[in-house]
Amino acid sequence: MMKPSRRSFIKNASAATAGAFIIPGLMSNAPSKRLNVAIIGVGGRGRANWMRLYDQKKEKWNENVVAVCDVDDNRAADGYNFMPKAKRYKDFRVMFDEMHKKIDAVMISTPDHTHFPAAMAAMELGKHVIVEKPLAHNIWQLHTLQKAAKHYGIVSQMANQGHATNGIRLVKEWYEAGLLGNVTEVIAWFEGPNFGPDKYFNKPDSWPPKEQPIPGYFDWDLWVGPAAYRPYNGVYAPKTWRSWFDFGNGELGDWCCHTLDAPFWSLDLGMPDVVEAEFKTPVKDTGFVSDQAIIRWDFPERDGKSPVTMRWYEGGLKPELKPQWGLEKLPNSGMIMVGDKHSLMTGARPNDPRLIMDYEDWRAFQPNLPEKTIPRTHEENPQQEWIDAIKNNTLPGSNFDYATKLVEMAMVGVLAQRFDTRIEYDAKNMKATNHPELDAYIKEPVREGWAYGENLW
Repeated sequence: MMKPSRRSFIKNASAATAGAFIIPGLMSNAPSKRLNVAIIGVGGRGRANWMRLYDQKKEKWNENVVAVCDVDDNRAADGYNFMPKAKRYKDFRVMFDEMHKKIDAVMISTPDHTHFPAAMAAMELGKHVIVEKPLAHNIWQLHTLQKAAKHYGIVSQMANQGHATNGIRLVKEWYEAGLLGNVTEVIAWFEGPNFGPDKYFNKPDSWPPKEQPIPGYFDWDLWVGPAAYRPYNGVYAPKTWRSWFDFGNGELGDWCCHTLDAPFWSLDLGMPDVVEAEFKTPVKDTGFVSDQAIIRWDFPERDGKSPVTMRWYEGGLKPELKPQWGLEKLPNSGMIMVGDKHSLMTGARPNDPRLIMDYEDWRAFQPNLPEKTIPRTHEENPQQEWIDAIKNNTLPGSNFDYATKLVEMAMVGVLAQRFDTRIEYDAKNMKATNHPELDAYIKEPVREGWAYGENLW
């Protein structure tokens, strides 16, 4: 368990982290000391996260991986072979019971619906955590994660690569330098969801999906975790769970942390007061993602900044191509911040922003960029940013003070899309004031043995 002095400092850390928040004058892990890391979710996205702990050029681990946990022996097999000395588990609760004294930090790369219990179980033991996007599965979980990070005094991070880039810092610096002028509209679009067994989304052959035999290498009950139990079908797991709102958050939940990160941070959008599904293709089950959708958020005035309307188009839908942009066509996915001086565009990720202007003007702009005012970090490497923060008494950029709010904004949009409705949102009280029936989705029921965080309220 961490020292009270450190915990009190992190509790009071600023929510408006613009890079790393430095916590001065505290004892810390020496930068040369290797951390003991546990990994929950070894296959799939897990590999992309834990490989950041390994120096491929020197062929050695920068940190000690002491425990690995996965419910799918098949998908985790390569990772297990790569980390033969790490103790293996299927249930992270058992792992923490047996090894909590040997663990400093935890990487979590499970499906959305098990992010929260895994992170809470780790934080309750004083372990630092990094969690795959979109961080949690419902709004109550997000508020609880933010409380828990402060209460337990840990270093938190969401693993959205874009927030560690030079590109997202350029977006914020250009906006703050006044290059865009007054921004009142944000437009984002994404080509998915693309359905198919080799994709991240898939449709069942029948509704509800027929029961199939559970593979011997797969613990289905542990995979379902806190969600309501149902018979196994391969359309749920291991890969295409994002199609089902009981487990994932659709395409919006999958990509909001990339595509909407730059405008949310740069414009200091905060929470919307109204979110509406302007269009949604019909689905047979409200628990299943639609083929296409358009979602609108209305953000009120903030500290003198104008109200902002933001729209998200998915499933191949795109906004109208405005003549003043001077573009021949829009890419498959992207984002535009519409300003009264200039508009700014990125791809689906914020890595390479550009001002929408004549080519010669854009080329002339390149040598005369505004001053870089935001500290840079490891490019597209939130994992190493998190490791450095643990060792140097800082908070990384996508810490839970920031990340929970980014994801909450998107989660209200997910609810509007799921139920094809308009939501009047009271963020302080976590209420859809015009839809009290949505309380059951803002804070979802959990199966016995999977409840966490109630003590913080």
